[in-house]
Amino acid sequence: MSNARIAPVILFDLDGTLVDSAIDLLNALNVIVQQSGKPALSLDAIRPVVSKGARAMLAVAFPELDEEKRLQHLQPFLDCYQKVVAQNSTPFADIETVLLAIEANGSRWGVVTNKPYYLAKEVVQSMGWAQRSAILIGGDTLPRKKPDPDQLFHACELLAVQAADCIYVGDDQRDILAAKHAGMKSIAALWGYRETHDDPILWHADVMCDAPMHLLNDGVLRI
Repeated sequence: MSNARIAPVILFDLDGTLVDSAIDLLNALNVIVQQSGKPALSLDAIRPVVSKGARAMLAVAFPELDEEKRLQHLQPFLDCYQKVVAQNSTPFADIETVLLAIEANGSRWGVVTNKPYYLAKEVVQSMGWAQRSAILIGGDTLPRKKPDPDQLFHACELLAVQAADCIYVGDDQRDILAAKHAGMKSIAALWGYRETHDDPILWHADVMCDAPMHLLNDGVLRI
């Protein structure tokens, strides 16, 4: 058993780390796609880029459009998603066990995501975590978001902890970069969403975990 103390705060990304939300996002996106006269996308087409956000998903849906024209679909996409948010989304397998273990150890956990706050709040509430999550920081909470460390620093400030005493878990390179810039221990969640060419070894996370239960291995959630 490691002699390092359990981290007082473990922060998580949301989509692709705590919650598998790909189906709801796909269903919302396909409303926009089919309204544009295009065939519906498959889950395999969209799942790898979910963690990269709405703009990345729109780029998959509308590769023939330039960014300015794609962005015209952004708010309609988000509006469609809000109508179906968390209808089919579920925590990844064993995430609940991990969260209960963190709480049992007397530590706190929270969510720092690039997802707009109003949507992230609905997802967290739908999972039954609203009263358990110590904090929720959205992608529009501050002017800058991951990979910049501002959201993580803001979470630390509100929770009255030092960044060096926290751990951040995420499934995208931006998560690891944000953690490193903030001076937090970084854990790459390999069970999340990732494109085939995206090599997490190159992210240089402090720890890489293949499955949520691996977070409970000796020392992983310790600093």
